[in-house]
Amino acid sequence: MKKFATLAFVVACLVPAGPAMAAGPSAPLDRANIDLSDTASIQRGAEYFFQYCIGCHSLEHARYNRIGQDLGLTDEQVAEKFVHTRDAAGDPTGVGELIKIAMRPDDAEEWFAQPAPDLTLTARANSPDWIYTVLRNFYLDDSRPLGVNNATFEAMGMPHVLWELQGWQKNVGEDGEIKLELVEEGKMSAEEYDEVVRDITAFMTYVAEPIRMEREAMGMYVIWFLIVFTILAYLLKKEYWRDVH
Repeated sequence: MKKFATLAFVVACLVPAGPAMAAGPSAPLDRANIDLSDTASIQRGAEYFFQYCIGCHSLEHARYNRIGQDLGLTDEQVAEKFVHTRDAAGDPTGVGELIKIAMRPDDAEEWFAQPAPDLTLTARANSPDWIYTVLRNFYLDDSRPLGVNNATFEAMGMPHVLWELQGWQKNVGEDGEIKLELVEEGKMSAEEYDEVVRDITAFMTYVAEPIRMEREAMGMYVIWFLIVFTILAYLLKKEYWRDVH
């Protein structure tokens, strides 16, 4: 009886925590529909990330050469495409190093009020759909220090670094409703820009868990092994007990 009471108490304590841990953003998210088996998409996303995002956001839990190996790139290609920083001696950062940024934390705090967060695990912490939606939902807002806001992440202290590709959106909603409308075209159509954002999302999802595809493939082998093992064990059991029954 005491064991049952203890178990009931533990379950009761866990129940309130469940919805809180599972709770997501209140605003609806757009489906990213990424394909982690599409290496070309991840590679394009990596190139966009290192072109537009690496100035402020690091990937301190990832290494350049690991990304290169997974994407089928040589060390020379990785150095050319992705490495934009130098070490204390002034030499280019080695491809075996963790992916850090050149911006000093003191400068980031002065310019943006706080250092930009590391993005290595963002896809796991928030979800690929969140990243995809955020990158599509910047809009002009004169009340913000940087002149932009975000319909998914309100009061985000980040400029719209992809504005030249997407263009500028404006909130034309009324009574607190956010409805975005393109008021200045960028270099890309809406469909082309969505593909860029999808590629960036795919790269960030990959970098958050590089072994994911390998792990999922191994999981399928394990499941098939267990199925075959169960069948063989059942047949062995029947053969063993046949004379007994």
